[in-house]
Amino acid sequence: MSDGSATIRLGWPDVGERELAEVAEVLESGMLTMGPKVAEFEAEIARLCEVEHALAVTSGTAALHLAVLAAGLQPGDEVLVPAYTFPATANVVALAGLKPVLVDVDAETMNLDPSSIDVGPRTKLLLGVHLFGRPLRLHELPEGVPLLEDAAGALGARYRGRACGGLGIAGCLSFHPRKIVTTGEGGAVTTNDDAIAAAARELRNHGWRSLVPPDMPAPGLNYRLSDILCAVGIPQARRLDELLAERTRIAAAYTERLRDLPVQLPAADEGDVHGWQAYVVQVDDRDRVLAALRERGIEVQIGTYALHLLGAYRDQGSFPGAQRVFERALALPFHTRLSDDDLDRVAEALDNVVSHH
Repeated sequence: MSDGSATIRLGWPDVGERELAEVAEVLESGMLTMGPKVAEFEAEIARLCEVEHALAVTSGTAALHLAVLAAGLQPGDEVLVPAYTFPATANVVALAGLKPVLVDVDAETMNLDPSSIDVGPRTKLLLGVHLFGRPLRLHELPEGVPLLEDAAGALGARYRGRACGGLGIAGCLSFHPRKIVTTGEGGAVTTNDDAIAAAARELRNHGWRSLVPPDMPAPGLNYRLSDILCAVGIPQARRLDELLAERTRIAAAYTERLRDLPVQLPAADEGDVHGWQAYVVQVDDRDRVLAALRERGIEVQIGTYALHLLGAYRDQGSFPGAQRVFERALALPFHTRLSDDDLDRVAEALDNVVSHH
């Protein structure tokens, strides 16, 4: 495929015959939702995150929303959110009637900058993101503020030997097609806290505690994930180690090819395991580089968003770390179908574009 003209795609889910067979089984059973595949998928996810409970929901955003609601905060309570993240991280806080308080990020790790964290009297929760799969430095976080993990891109990542998604009061996963395990659209809440699990379980199914007799203590939402989509995720969850090994190999191959370029490369801290949801470099003059690579048939994308530059969160001041990373981060094509030729082509194009301004 690498004749120089074929587009090198940004992402490509690792799905095929096994997923098809699982979906066929669901279609034949007639149980398209609220059937056995949901529980089967949830058991796999709980195992991977090393937690008691995993609750499959319609998206990573739904997982965040349910986890924030299940945390039982009061209207107006403050939740710390990184200033550089996908907007959903802050949106769910605002939509739950709470106050998202932006915290700057470290321009190297792209994760929360602990020195920028200011705990106020109303700070009740820290929503920490393992951005692109790089584990957060938990040991640097303030004590006494519960951690809710946005582990949307961190399934398989490990902080000091412990699975991401099992490090805080709850974790939130995404199974979007650019994630290591995908269901198309989908997510999960992972937790060891029985009360959070019970609240999230009720809230994802309209608020029902029981149907017979009808018991609905509080209004809920419909965030259930169908058996069809859970079936797509089951074979991938079962081979997560294999998928992560392959992504780790591709990340290492990129690093090998790019290490002499004037480009900042991604990595995890010593002793941690990167989840490699994406391979995101930082480069000067990013917009020009992005346009030039796309012209060469290489699908690239910005990293994610600086929230303080968006209308919804513009009133919170300046965040130089988030600003810098937002302007420099570039996501390279990253999936298990990339050949050595593809990687060579991306590296050569990047070399060409950054070195010959």
